[in-house]
Amino acid sequence: MRARLWGPSAPLVLALSAIVYGTDQTHKWWMIDVYGIAERSPVQVTPFLDLVLVWNRGISYGLFSTHTQDVLVALSFVICLVLWVWACTATRPLGAAALALVIGGALGNATDRLFRGAVADFFYFHYQHFSWYVFNLADVAIVAGVAVLLYEALWLGQTLDRRGKA
Repeated sequence: MRARLWGPSAPLVLALSAIVYGTDQTHKWWMIDVYGIAERSPVQVTPFLDLVLVWNRGISYGLFSTHTQDVLVALSFVICLVLWVWACTATRPLGAAALALVIGGALGNATDRLFRGAVADFFYFHYQHFSWYVFNLADVAIVAGVAVLLYEALWLGQTLDRRGKA
């Protein structure tokens, strides 16, 4: 079976990926170059949310931190290409949209690695002794996309299986 590089879901995936990518890059530009988060950090928004600037040189949550970003950029592009092919064969718009969220977020973080040498993260949740990792809008899109894919696979897949067996 040949991989399809364009399919019925491609326009949706392309548009949603571009929106996620554009929103992420615009937010990062604004936080760093206009707002000047580096000079203001930390900025308390609520008792449990601060705006900070953290440069992430690793993958998720700083794991496998490296100063050589080229490998991570290349890996991001390969993963995005695989996800694009998957999205072009998607039969449900929900799954295609979820893949678009992941693609847009991954490309946003890859762009940071390529042009800034690391991923810029800003949102820091904490409460008393609990603190969460610092993250950005691209990370939110990736996590949301994966959550929707899991929902689709676990719950919607079971629903469709039950309908077919009735």
